[in-house]
Parts: sequence; structure tokens; C-alpha cells
Amino acid sequence: MSYFDDLAYQFIGGEWRSGSGSWDIVDFNPYNGEKLTSIPVATVEEIDQAYRAAERAQREWGAVNPYTRRLVFERVLRIIDDREAELAEAITAEVGGTLAKVGFELHLAREFLREAIQLALRAEGRILPSPIDGKENRLYRLPVGVVGVISPFNFPFLLSIKSVAPAIALGNAVVLKPHQNTPVCGGGLVARIFEEAGLPAGVLNVVVTDIAEIGDALIDHPVPKTISFTGSEKVGRHVATVAAAHFKHTVLELGGNSALVVLDDADVDYAVDAAVFSRFVHQGQVCMAANRVLVDRAVEREFTEKFVAKVASLKVGDPTDPQTHIGPLINEGQAEAVTALVDRAVAEGAAPLLRGEASGTLVAPSVLSGLPADSPLLTQEIFGPVAVLVPFDGDEEAVRLTNATPYGLSGAVHTGDIERGVRFAKRIETGMFHVNDATVHDEPIVPFGGEKSSGLGRLNGDAMVEAFTTTKWISIQHGRSQFPF
Repeated sequence: MSYFDDLAYQFIGGEWRSGSGSWDIVDFNPYNGEKLTSIPVATVEEIDQAYRAAERAQREWGAVNPYTRRLVFERVLRIIDDREAELAEAITAEVGGTLAKVGFELHLAREFLREAIQLALRAEGRILPSPIDGKENRLYRLPVGVVGVISPFNFPFLLSIKSVAPAIALGNAVVLKPHQNTPVCGGGLVARIFEEAGLPAGVLNVVVTDIAEIGDALIDHPVPKTISFTGSEKVGRHVATVAAAHFKHTVLELGGNSALVVLDDADVDYAVDAAVFSRFVHQGQVCMAANRVLVDRAVEREFTEKFVAKVASLKVGDPTDPQTHIGPLINEGQAEAVTALVDRAVAEGAAPLLRGEASGTLVAPSVLSGLPADSPLLTQEIFGPVAVLVPFDGDEEAVRLTNATPYGLSGAVHTGDIERGVRFAKRIETGMFHVNDATVHDEPIVPFGGEKSSGLGRLNGDAMVEAFTTTKWISIQHGRSQFPF
């Protein structure tokens, strides 16, 4: 059976049901426009039912021995291994990712699940000394309770699991809202796998809906204590504002305008390969993608010639074709927005070294240079296959240009001197930076997150314990305290 056959994609309290909203979210294949499924939206009432189901289930789940909780994730891993081909087909159909991208997404999802197995045992407490005689201070790490997770469309299966798995492993229950462009791979698939793996009813709930139907109900509901959001800066700011008004903790993984920097002593051929991957992986629909490629004038000509030639060789087309490098953007609106950005930049004076044509959701790569200093493309996130080349003179100017953006997520520098690269990286206002590599990286135990407008908090490894548990102080007086009255 196709994963898109069932209309009941709301999963609440262990039951599959249809949403009771008066309209449907229609799920399309972004490459060929085929309708995959229609899903009646969940309403505010169903958001409440999902959170209440999570609240009830969490009381028992949080008391389960963490060694027992780990068994669920071991079974989830086996299911993914057994169904890899089916899952890859579903992700390609709904997301439009190339086969290489989908393989990477499933590989990394498994790695995060393996880390979740370890996380179940990592909520460690402490005993602290006291200046008061006879007193013992215990610090307990406890689940926050219920976590609301809002996942994006670009890596829907991976980025849903990335928050859902650790939250559940640490004893929480979850209500997950996938992006409306990827309701199956970001929501229904995740729930079905965990259900089959034996996760108790209500510990994971999925609601497929839209802000037009529910407003802020997912964020301002009284049950969830933590909201984990991955998506755009604009929506992230709204999530943070609403959550703060209700004293909720947030983990926000937002957009970026990362730079890949090529210094004068870099291996140019290797830097070209890293830059092309960093900019065009998954059509540039990656928050860590290298929006800007900064090149020292000493190697600018050589780098530019080789970079443009390599980009021009990328194959655009059917994501199910193993030879395809560039598949479709998520929808025609996004394709039109990216094309408009290029048109506006050229009208404002940018030189199109390569001008990609658009056909529906397929947008061929563009490479621009000579942008005016005030061009919006130098500071904003470009979620599409557009590369911007910027020359610089020396490391100081490179640092200034790299930091000249409201974002601070990722980046990379290429140099023949490793320690020079590290010194450079330390000066960049980002949460992550890579020497002699791509800008796009994620690993299960390394803190992932950004500075400035790229988000708040960190995910992965021990940061997951910080995100999804709370510290409770319990003191014990073994003797007798002395009171002043």
C-alpha cells in the first residue's frame, strides 16, 4: 500500500482519524504535479485533544525505565532498515529530493535514532554540597512533560525525528505538526513507524493543519512546556513571541545566509567542489547552504571559471533519475520567488555568469557576481539554486563581509593553513563553522544551532538533554535546621 493512500493522517491518542476542518490540505508531487493525497485539516479542538492525550500518556511514559524506553528506538531502526526503499520512494515523491539527498536523509535519521537510544540514559542528576549542616542538595533531571514540535518541508522525515526522538527518549510526550507541504513524510510516516515499534498510545501525536485554521493554538496551548521549531526566521520570531508570552521554552532552528570563504592559499579545485555542493544540495533548500561564496582576488579568476563550469554541468530534472543533481523546488510559488530574486538582482546591476531558466518547479542554477553593496541577496536567505560570488582583498575584509548579515548559522573557510582557518572561524558570528569542508553538516552529538537571527538554543547530543528536560532541586535536612523565629 502506498503511504499516500490513507486520508486519516491525524494521529491522536493512538487513533488514526480524519481532521474535522472544513477544508483539505492537498499534497502534491513537486516534480510532476501529481496529487498524492488530500487531508482534512485538524481544528483547534483537535489540537486540544492531541495535547490532552499527550499529557495523559506522558505521566506513565515518563515513569518507564529508560532502558525499556530504548527498546522502542531499536525497533524503529529495524523498521526503517526493512522499509528503506519504500521510505525513499515516499520522500522523493513528496519532497522532490534527488536520490542522493534522500539517501543522506535516511542515513542521518538512523544516526539520530541511535543517539536517542543513548540519550534515554543521559538525564543524570547531581548531589551538591550545602553550607548548612545536615543538609543534602539533590538535582534531578526530569522530562519537561509535553513538547510541541513544528517541522519544515526540506528534510521532513529527518527533522521531525531529530526533535521527536530525543524528546520521547527523555520521557516526554510529543505533539508534532509537520509542514503542510510534507504532511506524510514529516508526520504520518513518523507516527506509523513509532506506532508499529510499540510506542504507547498518546506519547506521539500528529496533527496536520495550517495556521489559517488554528491560529496560535499549537503554541499558546497550556499543556506544552517546550516548543521546538525549525523553519523560517519570520515564523520563528512569531513562535518565540507567542511562546515567551506564555513562559514556554523554545528551541528555534531558523534560516541562514552562510558564506563559504576561499582564501588565497586554498586548494581551488577542492574549494570549487565544496562550494558547489554547499550551494546546490537539495536545490539550495537548506538552511546551512552557502548563499554567498567569498573569494580572495588572488584566486578569483581561476575559482570563478572552474565554479561556473561545474555548476553548468549539473543535471536538472527528474529526482528519481540517479544522474539528476537538481530536482524541483517544493512548489511553483517558491520557484517564482527565486526567479524573481535573480531578475531583480540583474536589473540592479548584478552580472549573470550563468542564468538558469525556470520551467514549473524546475529552476536551473544561476551564478551572479558584481552585486551592488546594498543588494538584498547579500544579506537574505536564498532558498533556491542561486549562487552569489563576492571578491575580497585579504582576511580582514573577508571576516567583515562574512559577518555582514543578520544571520549566523553556518559557514566554511578554505585555506592551506589549518590554524589560519581556525583563527578565521573563531572571528565569525555563527553557531557552526567548518575549515576545509562544506557549509552543510549535521552530526548527532555535536551542538547544532545558530547565532543572531538564525535561532535560539541548540539541538543534538547533550544539548537535547538541556532542551527537553528541566532541573529540579530537592533538598533534604538530615538534622534539624535553626530558624530565627
